[in-house]
Parts: sequence; C-alpha cells; structure tokens
Amino acid sequence: MKHRFNAKPLQILVVGYFLITLTGAFLLTLPAATPGGSRQPFLDAWFQATSAISTSGLSVVDIGRYYSMFGQVVILAIFQIGGLGYMAFFVFMLSLVKKGLSIGRRMVAIESVSGAGEISLYRFFRAVLLATLSLESIGALLLYLCWRGGRPPAQAAYLSVFHSVSAFCTAGFSLFSDNLVSYRDNLPVNLIISLLSLLGGIGFIVIIDLSAYLKKAVAKKRPRRLSPHSKLVLLVTASVIGLSSIIILAVEPFQGLRFGEKTVATVFQAISASTTDGFNTVDIGALAPSALFILLILMIIGAGPGSTGGGLKVSTFGTLTLAFRSFMLGKKDVNFSGRTIPDETVLKSFIILFSFLAILAFDSVILAATEKASFLQILFEISSALGNTGLSMGITPNLSPIGKILISLTMFAGRVGPLTLGLSLLEHRKNGHYHFAEAKIYVG
Repeated sequence: MKHRFNAKPLQILVVGYFLITLTGAFLLTLPAATPGGSRQPFLDAWFQATSAISTSGLSVVDIGRYYSMFGQVVILAIFQIGGLGYMAFFVFMLSLVKKGLSIGRRMVAIESVSGAGEISLYRFFRAVLLATLSLESIGALLLYLCWRGGRPPAQAAYLSVFHSVSAFCTAGFSLFSDNLVSYRDNLPVNLIISLLSLLGGIGFIVIIDLSAYLKKAVAKKRPRRLSPHSKLVLLVTASVIGLSSIIILAVEPFQGLRFGEKTVATVFQAISASTTDGFNTVDIGALAPSALFILLILMIIGAGPGSTGGGLKVSTFGTLTLAFRSFMLGKKDVNFSGRTIPDETVLKSFIILFSFLAILAFDSVILAATEKASFLQILFEISSALGNTGLSMGITPNLSPIGKILISLTMFAGRVGPLTLGLSLLEHRKNGHYHFAEAKIYVG
C-alpha cells in the first residue's frame, strides 16, 4: 500500500537543508577532518556546517589551519551545495536518468531558487549548473595565474578552486588566516573576487536574462528587453554599491593607505557586504562606527533573489523603496519600468522586512545578555549571520554556547528565508471567502 506524500514543499526544503547541515557537522567531527586527528566539538562543527550551507562564512576557527584537506573539502562541498540549492542537484540528477518529478517535488525545486517557476525547470537548473561550473572554472584559472608564483602548482590550484567557489557562492570562506587582507594591494585578485561575487550575487535569473540579451546584441539582432526584475536588481545593486562606497570613502580614514588604495578597499568591501560574500581586505573591527553601520545596512539589504547570496534581497528593498515613493506621491499602484508591481509582492516585501527586524531585535536582546561584546559588535554579528554575509568584528570565536546556537539558527533562518521558514511550519493555510466590515485605525 502506497502512502501519500503529505509534507509541504517548503517543509521539505527546510528539512533538506537541515539534514545536509547535520551530515556536514558529523563529517567535521571525524578525526580525519583535523591534521592532528582530534575531534572538533559537535557544537562548533554544527556552527561551521550551518555557516557553510547558508554560505555565511562566519567561523569559530581558522579553517585554513584547523582543518585537514578532508575537512576543508567537506566545507567546500557544503557551501557549493548551499550556494546552488540542494534541490538543484536533486533535479539535475533526476533529469540525467530521465525520471519524472511529482508536482510536489517540482514546487520544492522552484522554492529552492526563487523565480524559476516561469521557465522550464529542467532547462533552468541545467543552465544554473553550467553557468556555475563555467564561471567558477574561469575564476579558478584567473586566480591560479595570480597565486602560482612561489607556490607548488598543486597548492596554487587548490587555493584557486577553493576561493573561486567561495567567491561565486558568496560564502566568504578563506584558507588564509587574515582572509584576503594580504592581497589588499593586489588589484587582479580584488577584481576577480569582486566580479565572481557580483555574478553570484545578482541571481541566476538575471544572469540568464543578461546572457540572452548580450547574445542578441553581439549577433546584431534586435536585442530582447531585460525583464523588469533584472532591471530592478541591476539598478538597486549598482545604486547601493555606488552610494555606500562614496559614503564609506568619506567617513573612513583608512590610516596608512593612499587614495587609490582606499578606493579599491572601499569598493571591495561595499561589494562584499552587498553581495554577502563576506571576504575582507581590511580589518573590519578597526573600521569607524559610521562605516560599520553602512556595511551593516548593505548586509541586511543583501543580494539578488535566486542568487547564492542572502539578505532581504535587493528586489525586496527596491520594491519597498518604490512602494514608499508611490505612497508619498499619493499613487495607488507601485510601478516600475512600465509595469505595475502586484500588491501581493509589495505585501510579501513588507512581511520579509518585518521578519528580519523581528529576528534582529530578538537576537540583540538575547546576545546582549549572554555575550561579552559591545552592542555594535553584537548587532553587526547578527546582521552578518541573518544576511548570510560572514563579515565580523572579531567576536565569532569568542561566542558563548548560547551565542553559537543562536547565531547558527539565525544563519539557517537567513538561508531559507524568514518568510519561507515561517510558512514551512504552518500545517494548514486557510483562505477566507468572506470579509469583515472595515475598521478605521488611526496610525502615525
């Protein structure tokens, strides 16, 4: 007798990520995961696995020194899966053996990469995997050319692959003890990492849309128009990175750096926070409070939907900004690029924003009582975890057990999304077919 598959698609998505996290944590506690054969405490291993699956990059240990190559490859595999979405692998493997998908499992796959529902699911995931492997390979080759000097070829190749995947998946994990501070003045490395992060952060939908647009432009055919979604993502991404770079450059002295070096470091950190890749070429804890606050806002806004990055998503922020503009102008509809944004999308954007603010407030109250750190350090750490960024003012290794658990849960919530996490816990969603009489509520 066959049993019906009653689990909600969103519930499967959340459970799937959680199981991958537990599996990764178990592998990281094995003696083979460390050079000396010691076992990492399960809480620390779970923290690292959660950080990897959420592509956050926060770490309680120096992964380049603490883990063996086996442990590092485990982390690499987890954030590669986390960057793509585990259902992308599932759907792709099924497509290879020509097995069909039930409607329920198709919904899970669509939920795992936002926005994929409007095009062929199989074609979309094939394009995702092809683009990912191609871009990561190109990035690894370029980094190898930068890092081959003074290193054995095998070591240079390994470092290049690890950091290329980490950059495109916006994971921010580095095998260097100082992250990328030693390469602050290396312009090629800065450009390669930033470009990979931008491509990973704008989202696969935008990459596919841009690719089709550029192909027709090169072929001198009448280019197809970019979708309103792609236009909004690109516009908001460029705007927040540009504006934040100008502000940080104005408020952060960057002692000891020339203007050109300051500019490169500023733009790199703005891209890092905006795409939530989490790499740093300067000491984050030494930045001015005003610069830290700008980075905090960028981490919360986050990357594009359907991308490897986290945060509210730039399209959510853009929708909220457009809604505010329409309200101030007394307009009923929220319009962009000659199209009206549905009320449901606007409402969803406000719900996501409220969810983020609620988690920030809750975590801040708890960690302020349990951690020996300043409130700015705590708020920055929470924002980094919720936005799946990985930038830190240096308090991650010193978190208490309660702090590690809470930050781990926050990273997980940031990966699956506050809205997704909330809906996955609901057994039933009832749609009312009647309305109560309107009530006048005075606000403001």
